[in-house]
Amino acid sequence: MVMNRKVVVFIASSLDGYIATEDESLEWLFNVEGEGDNGTSEFYETVDTVVMGKRTYDWVMNEQAGEFPYKDKECYVFTRSTVENTEHVTFVNDDVSHFIQKLNHEKGNNIWLVGGGELLSHFIREKLIDELIVTIAPRIIGNGIPLFKAGDDTLDLSLKGTQTFNQFVELHYTVNT
Repeated sequence: MVMNRKVVVFIASSLDGYIATEDESLEWLFNVEGEGDNGTSEFYETVDTVVMGKRTYDWVMNEQAGEFPYKDKECYVFTRSTVENTEHVTFVNDDVSHFIQKLNHEKGNNIWLVGGGELLSHFIREKLIDELIVTIAPRIIGNGIPLFKAGDDTLDLSLKGTQTFNQFVELHYTVNT
């Protein structure tokens, strides 16, 4: 375990920059021929905490038929509503920046920002991201939920590495400070 953990975005995108269709479907992604789990297990071992927005949480719970997939990790879901915590999830409606900065200075492994355009946009604006790992699928879906929102602040990145998983290409960047 380390102090000053990293906040890492680990996400897949279509070649034209969408993380899901307008109706929040990922079928286009699941239809791409990958290799094993496309590096997910290896990445998953580097984190002990996951954070996401409420829309992403609701989508995950719907897709997993109510079975929370990150039971072995500490999980925080940011919401503007008052929601009762569950066995595996703490719902947070505090200031995101303050909460992440506090969490980032606790002992532990890295923190995974599990998708969600709204929350990702906030993390970019507040300079809360340390690394981005974007796996590009060879699909153009034309429209949908963008990985990055128009008007997001800029991030200066350095390429840390690339990997291929059959048809997928993973781009790993560090954020320059």
